[in-house]
Formats: sequence, structure tokens, C-alpha cells
Amino acid sequence: MTGHRIFGTPFAAVYPLYVAKAARKGRTRAEVDAVIRWLTGYSEAGLAAVLERRTDFATFFAEAPAMNPARDRVRGVVCGVRVEEVADPLMREIRVLDKLVDELARGRPMAKVLREG
Repeated sequence: MTGHRIFGTPFAAVYPLYVAKAARKGRTRAEVDAVIRWLTGYSEAGLAAVLERRTDFATFFAEAPAMNPARDRVRGVVCGVRVEEVADPLMREIRVLDKLVDELARGRPMAKVLREG
């Protein structure tokens, strides 16, 4: 596989870090799951299967049932990089997910994190 090493990293290896980051700020695993499902279109069972199979990030996004078109409205900086300026499409999807989890952990209301209204 070519590209960044995160592409081959199992999503299940990073998922607990997303949950822990949100939990440190009083958010729940259910909220993290809601963000992931909003972005990718996975059902609860589909997300559980991805975690159980230890699907890598490349496959996780490639097999996503329905990427949310509103994800293009996610803007800002993650790890010093502007999300909207990331050239690689897969890396951009990963950065969008990171940004959504960051917003959740920072206490942003769920409706705003999910770009409602």
C-alpha cells in the first residue's frame, strides 16, 4: 500500500483514542459513534463489524456506505494543517474525522458538530 502509514492502520487502533479524547471532556462513546456514523453512513452494527474486523483506515473509508456531503463544510486546523487544504482525498477524510472529534471534545454542541441547520 502506498501513502501515509495511517492508511494501513486499523481503525480499531485509533477508535479508543477518539473515545478517550471525548471522554476526558465529558462526552460519551455514543456521541463519538454518532459523529462517525454521520460522516460515513455506517450503522451501529456496521461500525461494530469494522471494529471487530480491525479494518484499516483506507478500507474503512472506501467501504463507507454513504459519506455525508455536508463533510465539505468541515473547516479548520488539525495538527497544524487546514482540513480543507489537504490534497490527498483519503487523508482529507481522516482529517475531517479528527476535526469532528476535536470539536466534540471541545464541547461544541452536537448540532453544530454535525453541521445541522
